[in-house]
This record gives sequence, C-alpha cells and structure tokens, in this order.
Amino acid sequence: MKKYQAVIFDLDGTLLNTLEDLADSTNYALRQMNYPERTIDEVRRFVGNGVEKLMERAVPTGTSEDDTLKALAIFKEHYSKNMLNKTGPYEGVIDVLKVLKEKGIPAGIVSNKFDAAVKGLRDQFFGEYIYTAIGESANVAKKPAPDTCIEAMKEMQIGREGTVYVGDSDVDIMTAKNSGLECISVTWGFRDEEFLLEHGATQIIHKPEELLEFF
Repeated sequence: MKKYQAVIFDLDGTLLNTLEDLADSTNYALRQMNYPERTIDEVRRFVGNGVEKLMERAVPTGTSEDDTLKALAIFKEHYSKNMLNKTGPYEGVIDVLKVLKEKGIPAGIVSNKFDAAVKGLRDQFFGEYIYTAIGESANVAKKPAPDTCIEAMKEMQIGREGTVYVGDSDVDIMTAKNSGLECISVTWGFRDEEFLLEHGATQIIHKPEELLEFF
C-alpha cells in the first residue's frame, strides 16, 4: 500500500455530514418560490457540483434562469444562517485528524461549497487541525477543475508527489485526476461503492480510521 505525506479533503460527504442542512435550505428556497419540495435522497443526488448546480437541479424543469437565481439567493441567505443546525463531523473523523496532526501530515480542504461557508465550517469544526480551506469563488474555477487543489497545495507548501485527495463523489475522482493527484474514495458520504467504482474509483475505504493505513 502506498504511503502519502499530505492530504486534501473534500468537505460535504467526506468530513462533514451536511445533507440535512442542505436539504432544509433547499426546501426553504423552493417553498419561498412556491415550487414543490425535494426529498433528502433527491438532494443527496443533486449535491457535489456547487450550490448553483444544486438549485438548478432542485427547481422544476423549465424554470427560468432569473427565477433559478432568485431561488439560489434565497438558499444562500438561509444556509449561511442555518448551516450548523444539523451538520457535524462523521464519526471517527476528528480522531483521524488528530492522528494526522500528530504525525505531522499537512491537511487541507477543497470544496465546491461557496468559500465563506467552507471557511466557516472549517473554523467551527476543524480549525485546530486544518488551516487551508478553499471553496467556490469568482477567483478560481471549481472542481473538477484542478484550480482549487493547486491553490490549496500552494497554501500548504506541498507538491503533487505524495499528496492524496480524499472525497466521496465522482467529482472528487475527476478533480484528483485533473490535479495530478491520486484519490481515495469514501463510502460513508453521498455516493455508494457501486457508483464510485462505476466512475473510476481505484482506492475505496468504508470508515474514516481506514485512512490512517495510508500514512
């Protein structure tokens, strides 16, 4: 088994279970627009490509661009005030981050969630263990483009060699490939093992503590 010297994590579905708060804010926005609400499983399928895509997928087919943007603005305002209601780290994640810190392994976060939320959630849950946290912004292309990973590696002062990307989705697999990084896919998040294998996963773990075997 290959050993790595640095790690970049996805956030939603990898470090944090954010699904219920995302679903609540999605449905709040849909209600404000008088659109039908979505189930939590639908929202699970919609996430992964940023909140703009989440809202595009959640609104009814044929919704105008203007109305989709209105729904998105409502979502962002609601989510920024309610993103900590039901969100928390997956069981075992904090223990893994503690061990990585003790081993001197640099760790960062790269997410398609909007940047202010990524940094706020990092501060709330992982500030002791993770300094670098980069989300979606106007200044850098979002995943699966490599830009956010490249920016994170600059901040962390690490190179591609020996760095692994850890995530729960097909977007994460593509991001790692586009960034020249190897990928470890996790099954406790928003996609199952079958889906991950169909989308090119080569290394799969089922519990956070299994990650430590790679360091």
